[in-house]
Amino acid sequence: MMTKRCFTLLFCLVLSCMLTACGGTPDDQPKLAPVSGTVTMDDAPLADAFVRFYPTSGRASAAKTDEEGKYELVFIRDEMGAVLGKHTVKISTLDEENDPFGDQGSETVPDKYNKKTTLEANVTEGDNTIDFELTK
Repeated sequence: MMTKRCFTLLFCLVLSCMLTACGGTPDDQPKLAPVSGTVTMDDAPLADAFVRFYPTSGRASAAKTDEEGKYELVFIRDEMGAVLGKHTVKISTLDEENDPFGDQGSETVPDKYNKKTTLEANVTEGDNTIDFELTK
């Protein structure tokens, strides 16, 4: 009986150590850099637009523009920035990721900036200011 209890205790101890060692650490996270900028449409600030940076591999970063068209990318929760490297960028006035059925109304940004985007950006080490001047 005692050996079964010791074995169970040892098993739980080893399992607990393994789970602690597998926890997410900052070393697991890709290298990020801060990204901010301004989005305009026909020379006017584009307010309340969703800006998403999709890297060639890894997690996307996103932001929503303020009344002045300014944005600052968030990687995850309170981690700011985007993965270093080349990104495809989509800008939309609709939050398609949180409203897949399109109950928000009609898109005011042309498809060439979202569904059929031609926008790209390169995120490098250090602060990145990336502005987008869109036209209808």
